[in-house]
Amino acid sequence: MSDAFVAGLVAGYGVAVPVGAIAILIMGLAARTSFKVGAAAALGVATADGLYAAVAVLGGAALAGVIEPISTPLRWVAVVVLLGLAAHTAIAAVRHHRDPARAARSRDGLGTPARAYAGILALTLLNPMTIVYFAALVLGRQANDELTAGGEVLFVTAAFLASASWQLLIASGGSLVGRLLTGPRGRLCTALASSLLIIVLAVALVA
Repeated sequence: MSDAFVAGLVAGYGVAVPVGAIAILIMGLAARTSFKVGAAAALGVATADGLYAAVAVLGGAALAGVIEPISTPLRWVAVVVLLGLAAHTAIAAVRHHRDPARAARSRDGLGTPARAYAGILALTLLNPMTIVYFAALVLGRQANDELTAGGEVLFVTAAFLASASWQLLIASGGSLVGRLLTGPRGRLCTALASSLLIIVLAVALVA
């Protein structure tokens, strides 16, 4: 069973460590709002990774085959969502810069822990490659050493913990950036840079 836990940790870090649009979004949220919001977003990613790990151990091969034909439409949906978030972030940043009091009044978008968690969870679930990734790992392991029920639970738990620990580290970095850039101009520049990077990464999904 310990082997299954270690395999889950490796799988979780393997899918979480590469820095992409979601990581940048989490850092931007933590920098512009608070660590609490960034942490909620981080847990949204970890929840999605945990769910996909669970789906993979329960029937990854079949689901990977089902998802593969619609991977392109899902990728375009993810691009549209990312571009929408980038636009919202930039527009909100400009408005808040012009009216600093607006930042305190505004609670829309992903500015609350609950909304950050739900929004990032939904966005992460749009990534079809995550289920394919976990399915390949689980199927490869089952070919050599079939997972028991307890091993499957340990694998999924470890994958969730690995993803959560890494995403929370990213949120902590964003929170530190936020404390260093507390001025209105610093927050504006951070938000606009985040929006630009999200746009670049969104385009890269279909390039």
